[in-house]
Amino acid sequence: MNLDHTYTIDSLLEGCRRGDRKAQESLYKTLASRMMGVCMRYAKDTYEAEDVLQMGFVKVFQKISEFRGEGSFEGWIRRIMVNTAIESYRKNLRNLNLVDIDEVYDQPQSTFDMSGLELKDLLKLVQQLSNGYRLVFNMYVIEGYSHKEIATQLGITEGASKSQLSRARAILKEKIIKMEGLNYASHIG
Repeated sequence: MNLDHTYTIDSLLEGCRRGDRKAQESLYKTLASRMMGVCMRYAKDTYEAEDVLQMGFVKVFQKISEFRGEGSFEGWIRRIMVNTAIESYRKNLRNLNLVDIDEVYDQPQSTFDMSGLELKDLLKLVQQLSNGYRLVFNMYVIEGYSHKEIATQLGITEGASKSQLSRARAILKEKIIKMEGLNYASHIG
């Protein structure tokens, strides 16, 4: 018998609300790989992403009765994963490289065409950013937070959020140019 996806998620949701371990396991198996992708964007490596994923699913199962059915269930879980990554970052807040906003305005601002860049390559480059840059970049570019929301979530100023984003973009641009140069050079020889 082939169950459609909506029915499966709905039945898993109900099972999880009842505390059914099999439903929890099935929900985890169904969504873990997609949520791991979310966690990887915020983590510096796979181990950190796996920790965030595990902590996030623990919260999902603890708070599942709070899901009111407004919006998608997967979107609700995704938000928990992002918030868990932010909390994890706050606990490990030791390598935040804040740049004064005046330094940002002194830097030339430009955009960069990344159409030839593969997603896995971009993910690797984002993971190489320092924690502060990576977090602000993901929150602003991927999740769509405003600088005001980022500042509130992270306990920094809006100016610091803007400078973090600017520096992250500059670093990524530099790494992409370097990577593209190496790829171009390897195709010539």
